[in-house]
Amino acid sequence: MMYMSSPIATSAIKTNRTNVVGVGLKLKSRIRRDILNIDAKAADEWEKHAEAEFELWASKKNACDAAGINDFYDMQQLALISWLLSGDSFTVIKQQTPSLMYPYSLRLHIIEADRVSTPTSKAYSFLTETKLDNGNLVYDGVEVDKSGAIVAYHISNNYPFEYKSGKTEWTRVEAYGKNTGLPNILQIMDSERPEQYRGVSYLVHVIEPLLQLRRYTESELMAAVIESFFTVFVTSESQNLLGPLEETNPQDKVSQGPADYEMGPGSINRLRPGESITSADPKRPTSGFDSFVRAMCEQIGAALEVPADLLLKAFNASYSASRAALLEAWKAFKMRRNWFVGDFCQPVYEIWLSEAVARGRITAPGFFTDPLIRAAWLGADWIGPSQGSIDPVKELNAEIMAIKEGLTTREQATVRLNGGSFDANIEQLLKEDEKMKLLDTSGKGVNGINE
Repeated sequence: MMYMSSPIATSAIKTNRTNVVGVGLKLKSRIRRDILNIDAKAADEWEKHAEAEFELWASKKNACDAAGINDFYDMQQLALISWLLSGDSFTVIKQQTPSLMYPYSLRLHIIEADRVSTPTSKAYSFLTETKLDNGNLVYDGVEVDKSGAIVAYHISNNYPFEYKSGKTEWTRVEAYGKNTGLPNILQIMDSERPEQYRGVSYLVHVIEPLLQLRRYTESELMAAVIESFFTVFVTSESQNLLGPLEETNPQDKVSQGPADYEMGPGSINRLRPGESITSADPKRPTSGFDSFVRAMCEQIGAALEVPADLLLKAFNASYSASRAALLEAWKAFKMRRNWFVGDFCQPVYEIWLSEAVARGRITAPGFFTDPLIRAAWLGADWIGPSQGSIDPVKELNAEIMAIKEGLTTREQATVRLNGGSFDANIEQLLKEDEKMKLLDTSGKGVNGINE
């Protein structure tokens, strides 16, 4: 509700969405050549082929989404927002029959976190914990064994308190496959306490300040609207209720009852004999509205790890202050990106690559026989939106100096500056250089303009 009705809450969620995943985290295969004993050329070819095969699956809605609504990159945004709003997000791993155009059977089904709940025989219940016949306990839909390990999830076919003609039933989904050991369901969650099996909303710590700030904003807005009304009250000892104003202005509001008085733009109310009006001047909207909202956003932003400048999208401070705010925010964004990759992107890639190797579309010797070799083939980076820059010249010069001193690599600098790929940039630059040479030898000059 806060996300739908409070601009600050909406900004907090969408700012994380845009900076953590943006248009989607892209796969960059990084296999361990030292463990696999292959040369650099063979490794590059394998990585390019794996990335192309993954893109074939990830870029098609019908190929990766069980509902056929989003591609893999849109599903990342959906899963992240669901995680931040509900506290955790669940993705069920499904299989569908492959076809010529869609050679992989893997499908992802993101479900609402509220559907993961504790089974009960009652139609409507607030039950959160129960004990099953096998001795396991279920906490808010998460089944754990006697040692406290998660073994299964219970998913309802209805949403809580939903009115439907069908019976509410729960499906038990084991956390991992017995034969493959691969996850059957993915849970994205930020744990804050030991033995915590369900997450809490990203906004939970600031619900009360957000609610009061929204109420304050609405009251100021209403005060400004009321202040804009110009209402006239006419007192008269005469019983004649008609006058020139009523005859010429169709918008007049003439009171008919003892308490029938209205306020509105240009409205006119006639008072009964002996009645008078005393106006109060509330001096609204208050002059301190902006400073108060800013102060509240600073406190809210501190709790959410999103500075007020970024929360309000208002960068009115100095270069140093604005850059410090962005750097501080990006510490949290990078942390959440690593969590999201570990809980969603990398497990999905592992499941997909297992199928690709099993189907023979990708060759990976030792993938199913040695866990160390398997991990070497699964090495990957997930490239997302970059931090951006306030003063590109200063930050670009700093990156160049760091490269010269060996403090960073060109690939790392490319990712930080624009989220691109250094290898892809080099290949494109070589092509462009060849075209520029052709233009130069044709007598048109390097800019394509006749000299």
